[in-house]
Amino acid sequence: MSKNKKNKTNEKPLNEPQNASTQEQKRENPKTGKQQPAAEPDPTAKELEELKEKYAQLNDSYLRSRAEFENFRKRSLSEKAELIKNGGEKVLVDLLPVIDDFERGLAAMDKAEDVAALKEGMNIIYSKIQSFLKRNGVEPIETKDQPFNTDLHEAIAMIPAPQEDMKGKVIDCTQKGYYLNEKVIRFAKVVVAN
Repeated sequence: MSKNKKNKTNEKPLNEPQNASTQEQKRENPKTGKQQPAAEPDPTAKELEELKEKYAQLNDSYLRSRAEFENFRKRSLSEKAELIKNGGEKVLVDLLPVIDDFERGLAAMDKAEDVAALKEGMNIIYSKIQSFLKRNGVEPIETKDQPFNTDLHEAIAMIPAPQEDMKGKVIDCTQKGYYLNEKVIRFAKVVVAN
C-alpha cells in the first residue's frame, strides 16, 4: 500500500496545467539511452513560400546588379578606347592653321623676290609654332652655359674647356630638348666642356 501511495503522490491530475519543461517532448536516443529534446517542426508551407519569394527577389537583384556592372564596364572600355583614338584631335586641330601658314610661305618662296619678306614670314610662322607648343604645355629645356645634367641632357661630344669655370657645363646645343608639363619628352643633345 505504501507503494500505491507513492505512485499516487508523484502522479499529477490531468486537468492541472503543466509547466514548460514537462510540455517539451523528449525522445530517447537509441544509442546512448539519454533523452534529447524533440526536433523542431519543419517550416510550414507559408514560411517556405516566403523564403522562396525572398530568394527570388535577392537573385533578381543580384542579376540586375551584375548586368548593370557589365554594362558600366563595357561603356568605360569603349570611352577609354575612343579617348585613346581621338585624344590628340584638339592638338592637331590647333596645328592646322600653322601648317596652312607654312604652305602659303612655301608657295610664296617660288614667286618672291624680296628675301627680307620671306624671312619675316618664316619668323611669324616660327613664333606661331612656339606659341602653339606653349599652349599645349611644351617648353624648351635651357642648355646654354648650364651645368651638364643627365636627367635633361644627352652628351654627344666632349671638348676641352676654353676657360676653367666652363668645365662640366654645356658649350653648345645641337638639338633642343623639350618638357611636356615638366616631364622631359626629348633630351637636349649637347656638347659638354671637359
